[in-house]
Amino acid sequence: MKISYLAIAFSIGLALLNPSQALAEKTGGNSANAATGMPANEGKVLSTLDAPGYTYMELANTEKRFWIAAPTTRVKAGDRVRFEQSLVMKNFNSKTLNRTFDEIIFVNSATVIN
Repeated sequence: MKISYLAIAFSIGLALLNPSQALAEKTGGNSANAATGMPANEGKVLSTLDAPGYTYMELANTEKRFWIAAPTTRVKAGDRVRFEQSLVMKNFNSKTLNRTFDEIIFVNSATVIN
């Protein structure tokens, strides 16, 4: 029985960590948006929140707004950021920020590309 539970957990883990599939579902694919000219893994910073070890960024891209959490990054509103997605979480509660995000993308890295 333990092996089948491990196999199920491993399969779910792989599905959660597949960045291209999760991001494609949310943004309509990896192609650049005709209106903004941004790839799906980029966005314009609308706001930021800092917490120990993380920078939370609200980004705008492809007709939508979304939040990412990256390792501490120096960024300000108006910057254009490229990120490498790692994990999407729904109803994530940050005890440090005392806030619940409907959906947030945890990323391995975020780079300002102005």
